[in-house]
Amino acid sequence: MKKIYILLLSVFVIYSCKNDSAPAANQETEAPQETASLATLPLPNWAKAANIYEVNLRQYTQEGTFNAFSKNLPRLKRMGVDILWFMPIFPISDTKKKGSLGSYYAVTDFRATNPEFGTMEDFDYMVARAHAMGMKVIIDWVPNHTGWDHVWIAQHPEYFTQNDKGEIVDPINPETGESWGWTDVADLNYDNQDMRKQMLDDMMFWVTDHAIDGFRMDVAHGVPNDFWKTFTETAIATNDSLFLLGETEKIDQANEGYFHMIYGWEMHHMMNEIAKGEKNVNDLDSLLKAKHNELEEGIFMQFITNHDENSWSGTAKERLGDGVDVFTVLAYTYDGMPLVYGGQEEPLDKRLEFFEKHVIPFKNYKKEKLIRALLELKHRNKALWNGEFGGTLERVADSEHVYAFTREKDGDKVAVIVNLSDERREVVLTKPIFGMTEIFTGKATEMGEGTRKRLDAWEYWVASNR
Repeated sequence: MKKIYILLLSVFVIYSCKNDSAPAANQETEAPQETASLATLPLPNWAKAANIYEVNLRQYTQEGTFNAFSKNLPRLKRMGVDILWFMPIFPISDTKKKGSLGSYYAVTDFRATNPEFGTMEDFDYMVARAHAMGMKVIIDWVPNHTGWDHVWIAQHPEYFTQNDKGEIVDPINPETGESWGWTDVADLNYDNQDMRKQMLDDMMFWVTDHAIDGFRMDVAHGVPNDFWKTFTETAIATNDSLFLLGETEKIDQANEGYFHMIYGWEMHHMMNEIAKGEKNVNDLDSLLKAKHNELEEGIFMQFITNHDENSWSGTAKERLGDGVDVFTVLAYTYDGMPLVYGGQEEPLDKRLEFFEKHVIPFKNYKKEKLIRALLELKHRNKALWNGEFGGTLERVADSEHVYAFTREKDGDKVAVIVNLSDERREVVLTKPIFGMTEIFTGKATEMGEGTRKRLDAWEYWVASNR
């Protein structure tokens, strides 16, 4: 039974996918009582200026297939996308499924593709096309649980958490001892070393046989660290250019070298609160400095929306109102890697049904120009690069409502001033901003210390010296 580990799950589970998904694990090693840290897990050189784009394949096109999505690759390349993160591509369980189509995260076979999406050959062709255009591909992995039709259920019931009656159970809230409500999935038992080994083998199958460039790990915070240690060591030994994203905000999972990137959930929620007038810029600055001081290794993923937020918490427009663009600018220029959720460039102003077919209404791509400008700026200006490759943030004005800062690296400089309020504001610079050009207007910038800068409600201003 999953005795020790289930007690170790923390309140971080509240950030897990609200779509009845969970993860699993496998690893050929005896679980130690304590997990030693890995050596530093350096960010792959190719990811130093990268961004990430989440693909909700079922909803991306009317067909919802690999081949149909592939037609969008040239457009995404022009927009500046670097990493394509595909939500789970595996067959979906019918037993206990939710809705008419079920959850991506209720997996029946970790070594197959969902026939609704296409064949393995279709997937391989799509990956090859993305690689030919210079983009990377990572897949969403589910290491905490499986669907009820997974091949392991019948063959290896011991791979799953069971109750006192010997019945396999869905994931349990460790604080209450009751079900999370993820009834369409079966909880995996991390005490079973054979399950760990099989999970690890299945993960590496996609690396060695299908040329993927990494993983996004679902509910990574709920999986024991000693499994992540073995997985990361195995994966990086096989391919040291892999990119590993964990759905977690547990700082130790980055600092101990299990993931290159973890979620910036607190910044995300803080932006929502600022948009509602519940918090201000000083709260944001204090929070982010505290979190980033804790992070010794790895980087945060910064975002205003993703599949969970869109489906369960509301669209970016619902949560951020007229501040969608200014918070996009903030998320994409602050320290960390920016996430673009597929459809954000349209923009995606409707909640996508999670267990049904609900196509993204691509038509005008009204936000593509803004996103492309920000991604291009990140590519060319070292100040905005990721982690140790980029520059630190220095605040250049005192204001509760206007966040003004600069970043600098190896002579590259960026200045950002964003009005995070619904009123016209004025800010006084405490440090000069010289020798830059505003990226949206092309106007040269010369502002000395004491300069007063006025911004309309939700206005943003970004300048660069290259």
